Amino acid sequence: MIAPPPKGLVKFAAGVLSARTARRLRRADPGHAAQHDTFRHLIGRLAATKMGRMTGIEAGMPYATFCARVAPRTYESFAPCIERMKSGEPDVLWPGRCAYFAVSSGTTAGPTKFLPVTDDLLAHFRQTGLASLLYYTVRVGSTDVFRGRHLFLGGSTTLSRIAANKADSPYAGDISSIAALNLPRWAQKHFYEPGAEIAQLSDWPAKLEAIAERTRHRDITLIAGIPSWVLILAEAVRNRGPTGQALPPPLKTIWPNLECLVHGGVPIAPFAGELRAALGAAVNFHEVYPASEGFIAAQDADANAGLRLMTGAGLYFEFMPMAVFDEHNLAHLGEKVVPLEGVAPGVDYALLLTTPAGLFRYVLGDVVRFVSTEIPRLIYVGRTGLQLGAFGEHVIEKELTDTLLLVCQRHRWSIVNFHVAPVFASTLTGQTRGCHEWWIELKVPTIETPTANVISPEIDLELMRRNDDYAAKRKSHGLEAPAVRLVMPGVFEQWMKKSGRWGGQHKMPRCRSDRQVADQLAELSRFYIEKPPPYVVRPG
Repeated sequence: MIAPPPKGLVKFAAGVLSARTARRLRRADPGHAAQHDTFRHLIGRLAATKMGRMTGIEAGMPYATFCARVAPRTYESFAPCIERMKSGEPDVLWPGRCAYFAVSSGTTAGPTKFLPVTDDLLAHFRQTGLASLLYYTVRVGSTDVFRGRHLFLGGSTTLSRIAANKADSPYAGDISSIAALNLPRWAQKHFYEPGAEIAQLSDWPAKLEAIAERTRHRDITLIAGIPSWVLILAEAVRNRGPTGQALPPPLKTIWPNLECLVHGGVPIAPFAGELRAALGAAVNFHEVYPASEGFIAAQDADANAGLRLMTGAGLYFEFMPMAVFDEHNLAHLGEKVVPLEGVAPGVDYALLLTTPAGLFRYVLGDVVRFVSTEIPRLIYVGRTGLQLGAFGEHVIEKELTDTLLLVCQRHRWSIVNFHVAPVFASTLTGQTRGCHEWWIELKVPTIETPTANVISPEIDLELMRRNDDYAAKRKSHGLEAPAVRLVMPGVFEQWMKKSGRWGGQHKMPRCRSDRQVADQLAELSRFYIEKPPPYVVRPG
């Protein structure tokens, strides 16, 4: 076995690759040619599979023919083929056998998905993971992030065989865990933290303590993880310092070379202030857009410019305008889908992927909006299944997040978590019309005591400003003013633990058009929902 290269050589190589990446990023490339090449390659591989032949996919077929023969489809359409792959059958969705499956339930609280992770998809993740980090080095003009260790805050890397009694059965686990187990040897040796033994732990509190103990005196230059879990880790590390201090030092004091937080999966804005305080003001934020199905985009400029679509890294992207999206009528909506060259800025699209794991025209469930198309940069705005539309208001996750963030910033309140759901007419609330119910947990103590009768009208006005449909419903009295429930600290933590979503890559669903999550929060909050939590007013 060839030994990994020494650290100095790795850093030198990073400098060469960073310079090459800088030249490429300077070009105003719309990515169309790269997408055409990706399409031809993927179609050639799909044509050699059982599902590809059954669907009419042929090597070299033009895109127009592909669109005419192949309808957009959800995970459920692929599920029978995936079951065959899980049993070891080769050449079903992708040539060869599949050794890994990523277990994902996303943020919709729906059924668990088993997503194939082929060798070609793992190669895609390795390529895009490095490329996204090179985007960062170009942006800050330095490769110093490669001189220290990189701490990845993911799920347990202990994978389970799908068929426990079969020695050759494929493995299943979190995609971050599968990727961590398949890192290049140079990355494992020189960069990867928290190390193989701790990474295997599934007990989240114990894992955080072990990470804090192992890494406190290491040279950490980068942390990667979901913002809420990074904050919990930061607290564990900072509290291991000397006692008697008014406030524990930021991580930048403990890890002097810490310079980068890589984040993705949820909007960082609600956590930005706390993260700055916990990490240190000089630590840079770097946003990425990964999913279990593939790595989609990464930050290459100012955060407000959106994320650059990774057009030449193995995924083929398509987009369906949300104005026509209907998950239950996808078979008749194929002609509404456009490739990258057909998108326009400012339009909300459902994202479709064709991947080197055999998924094709796959509806990811994410909604994106392009900021620019000369260089394809986009922002994530929510989930197709996580919107408020029970009353025809069509409010998306981003609008809810931005609304609450603005209200809280105005009063210097910090958001711990929140969820929004419809309350229908003639319920226990006594209302004759429906409304939105906001379940909100704020960080305590606060300078100004929050109350529902302050938050509700401010949320209402701000959301009317952002969303015309919501404003029309409110002005026509089709919707009542929002009901705000300020919950005691720990309610959302209890819900996530009870739902099996505590730790790793799990995220809180911000909204649903039903009350699946809200009723569970009501059950957890039944003893104290009618009064606000005991917020402390500090002199200010």
